[in-house]
Amino acid sequence: MNKHLRGSIFSQASYIGAHLPMNVTTLPKPPRVGLVSLGCPKNLVDSERIMTKLRAEGYDMSPDYAGADVVLVNTCGFLDSAKEESLEAIGEAIAENGRVVVTGCMGKEAEVIRERFPNVLAITGAHQYEEVVAAVHEAAPPIPSPFIDLVPEAGLKLTPRHYSYLKISEGCNHRCAFCIIPHLRGDLVSRRPDAILREAEKLIAAGTRELLVISQDTSAYGVDIRHKAWPWKGEEVRAHMTDLSRELGKLGAWVRLHYVYPYPHVDNIMPLMAEGLVLPYLDIPFQHASPSVLRAMRRPANDAKVLQRIRSWREQVPDLAIRSSFVVGFPGETDEDVAYLLAWLEEAQLDRVGAFKFEPVEGAPATSMDDQVPEDIKQERFEKVMALSARISAEKLQRKVGSMIDVLIDAVDEETGGATGRSKADAPEIDGEVHLRDAGELKPGDIVSVQVEDADEHDLFGVPA
Repeated sequence: MNKHLRGSIFSQASYIGAHLPMNVTTLPKPPRVGLVSLGCPKNLVDSERIMTKLRAEGYDMSPDYAGADVVLVNTCGFLDSAKEESLEAIGEAIAENGRVVVTGCMGKEAEVIRERFPNVLAITGAHQYEEVVAAVHEAAPPIPSPFIDLVPEAGLKLTPRHYSYLKISEGCNHRCAFCIIPHLRGDLVSRRPDAILREAEKLIAAGTRELLVISQDTSAYGVDIRHKAWPWKGEEVRAHMTDLSRELGKLGAWVRLHYVYPYPHVDNIMPLMAEGLVLPYLDIPFQHASPSVLRAMRRPANDAKVLQRIRSWREQVPDLAIRSSFVVGFPGETDEDVAYLLAWLEEAQLDRVGAFKFEPVEGAPATSMDDQVPEDIKQERFEKVMALSARISAEKLQRKVGSMIDVLIDAVDEETGGATGRSKADAPEIDGEVHLRDAGELKPGDIVSVQVEDADEHDLFGVPA
């Protein structure tokens, strides 16, 4: 007789494909998940959210241990008695089934659980829904089926099918004087690398040709979890920007890195770009160049050797494109600071530059700083930065005329025969575009070789080769 799960919130199971006529297609039986939910109502809500996600992905629920492909134990760690009950539940699940994923409050004491139950498949903390679902995927992979799945295999997307944003972490450990993101989103919380890679695989399988890696600080990815390694395809991959970039590059899509702080280990990305695993593109939020302004901003990675490093990067990756954004009119900024910034931009020769006038934000330390810059002065400085950046961009793009470049097609106008796309140096929405003639036969998502015929301050013009 099958033993039912303690605390199970599911009382019955459904079976698919039994006793059907010969002319009816039998659907594959979905993997089945058992759930033991302990503790307070908050834990129950967490359990419901996890199971809702799993059901949307085609999983079925099992009311007993024997019928489950994997058992999820959502633990409570509020009191010692609750911890002991959680440990007993884990032990029972292992004895009755053997394939157990542990989540919930006691996940913070993973070493205690591992010491007593070394065969537990995975341990995550409370509210870590993505990590729990990823662990279930690993233990009992879902069976894609349009008849069973309630959402597309890649999930619901708001971007075009051929490119996707891939968030690798949430929050930020920095306390920049003009920013309130840590207050709104908390400190850095990195996702497991295997969860990220699994999401990337699904996106690519669903048609994604370009992955745009995003976070508040991509260079700091994994710092909060001490760059812990997780199993991935028979090997281990660390929660580290370099390792993650390498593995993403192996999946076959363009990989574009955004919001990369210029920490020393960014140097290790250059070989990956040289190998073609990662696009020769870096989005680096420099924000300013004047040392005094950067100190006032409390900016991290205020490295006086940044220009030297940029030169070194370009020696290794000659076609490297660097985009950045800068704030002008920060409190206390002087004409000398702006002159320093303009000279720095002239030497750095960044490919894409965006500038913003400082705006006071409630809750940001800079809002109450002395020496606020008048709006007319901000506008004047903004125009100087944008004029210089436009000239540098036009000169760099002009040098590409006559060359061959790869272009990812974003839109096609069948009536005019034109198409619009982006080169490896262009991120969607924020950078330039490549406008093509005689390209009516192309479709969004195509990657084509293009002969560059002309250029302006921001865009290129050409024809498919």
